Amino acid sequence: MSDRKTGLKWGADEILAFLERDFPQVFRNGQSYAIERLEPKGVSVRLIAGEAQLRPGGTVSGPTMMELVDLAMYMMLLARHGDAARLCVTTNFSISFLRKPPPGDIVVDLELIKHGRALSVGDARVHAAGREMLVAHGECTYHMVSDSATQSR
Repeated sequence: MSDRKTGLKWGADEILAFLERDFPQVFRNGQSYAIERLEPKGVSVRLIAGEAQLRPGGTVSGPTMMELVDLAMYMMLLARHGDAARLCVTTNFSISFLRKPPPGDIVVDLELIKHGRALSVGDARVHAAGREMLVAHGECTYHMVSDSATQSR
């Protein structure tokens, strides 16, 4: 359902329902997410991190933070395009780990810095919930793939 005030096609509930239905592996190991902010140019997503997301030493693992950034970008495109974005794919991803996050929830604030017909780029800042100090910074590029493009292969 489109939100005329924001220009978004899907809200947080629709995005999470889509993921639960069509991409349930996102929630493996009991992972849970909350969309805390959703706007046309940005999204904030919280990972309710548990024991399965920790690495030895009691810190949230790097792959967990990478997954959160990638998922936030996917959520951003789902919000803007609805079902038309379900087949979009990551084409580039980089992340810098700045410091160890403590055990517990982590939040990514992702801003869309370029949004075109085919490519979109997001800038992501990851921090421990309730703390402002960054634990990671990432950038990812997604490519929009249409159903007709996949059917012609």
